[in-house]
Amino acid sequence: MHEPDSDPTPPADTEPYDAAGTLPGSAGSGAVVLAATPIGNLGDASRRLVELLGEADLIAAEDTRRLQRLVAGLGVRPRGRVVSYHEHNEAAKTPELVDAVRAGGTVLLVTDAGMPVVSDPGYRLVEAAVAEGLTVTALPGPSAVLTALALSGLPTDRFCFEGFLPRKAGERGQRLSELRGERRTMVFFEAPHRLAAMLRALAGAFGAERRAAVCRELTKTYEQVLRASAGELAAWAESSEVRGEIAVVVEGAGEAPPSSMEDLVAEVHSLVAAGTRLKEAVAVVAEGSGTSKRELYAASVAAR
Repeated sequence: MHEPDSDPTPPADTEPYDAAGTLPGSAGSGAVVLAATPIGNLGDASRRLVELLGEADLIAAEDTRRLQRLVAGLGVRPRGRVVSYHEHNEAAKTPELVDAVRAGGTVLLVTDAGMPVVSDPGYRLVEAAVAEGLTVTALPGPSAVLTALALSGLPTDRFCFEGFLPRKAGERGQRLSELRGERRTMVFFEAPHRLAAMLRALAGAFGAERRAAVCRELTKTYEQVLRASAGELAAWAESSEVRGEIAVVVEGAGEAPPSSMEDLVAEVHSLVAAGTRLKEAVAVVAEGSGTSKRELYAASVAAR
């Protein structure tokens, strides 16, 4: 990272890089290493990733079949043991991995793509290792969140990552209503078969004119970045057969003038159209605006 207006010249007694390429947690020293893997293009794999895949004492993989494809594509032959480590067995497997680190082993954690822990397994392992004072370090690399943000054409100075929205329409609408006033650029993940519904709900909660970008198949052969309004992107998703890994980047809210009752009623109706029950929609909008729930409910019913 670069600190704005900082002195770019390092102190005389330090080096900007470790020329040897060593890493805390190299074989024998005992550490958890969170390793970022390519999000699509194998050419994005770092030299350090290739080395650790071959040297680690134990590799914990979200999907061992994907790991096999990764090491085959990179021409690596792991010498360490490979175990499955995913959301359904994290709790049961974490003690085993911590024991391996405590015994001096290097445990390399890889997920299907990108950085572990970020909307992927790994938090339980990090939490447990930190609690015991064990070394936890990262092998940085590709990130779908940062790649989508950089390509979106939206402000990058302040942003937040919201992961996957709830699948149920009512819960999704409520979450978006809570984020309606968020000033930072937002990054979401979404499954292709839910993208149209997500974008419709987003346009309803944030307004159809809110700028956004749909980033699909990043770094892959058919990479696609669509930059448009939320309403336009919703229409595109509804008329297209969307496939692949998807990140959605959304512009943060601007300065909002005080809302009139008509505006608040329109927000309620947008949430209802997206699948939220009327009483829940009224409660969410009333809480965000400081309006009486009784008055807003009556106005919403009268405007139907």
